[in-house]
Amino acid sequence: MADHTEQSIVINADVAEILAVIADFDNYPQWVTAAREVEVRERDARGRGVLVRFVLDAGVLADTYELAYVWDDGDTAVSWTLVSSDLQRAQKGSYVLTQQVPGSTKVTYSLMVDLQIPMISQLKRRAEKAITESALGDLKKRVEG
Repeated sequence: MADHTEQSIVINADVAEILAVIADFDNYPQWVTAAREVEVRERDARGRGVLVRFVLDAGVLADTYELAYVWDDGDTAVSWTLVSSDLQRAQKGSYVLTQQVPGSTKVTYSLMVDLQIPMISQLKRRAEKAITESALGDLKKRVEG
């Protein structure tokens, strides 16, 4: 299995509030820096996206891809895998939310991306780190802001 990057941040909110923002794919273009379009193609019985199409433009790299989501029964985590992509060979990721005290939650984001184009391992890890930092920072701003 390819290497992955994992980072955490503490957000001043409860698990349910943070998970609701993560699940609100329709509004991602408002707060996810690189998201140009997001379309939920399939939802579960609770209305959460389980198949989601993204159009991302991160400057150097642009991609259109679909992810399949699995929502944790305990409402404390979500994971995803790549279904299709113009640029990626594989992607696996997850958010795991751990309530610390009321109003404070640790969010851990894990990400593994394998591109169809060759990339030096060190550059790939640096890109994954930048993606996770940006995602967590954007999430924190959206939830707390």
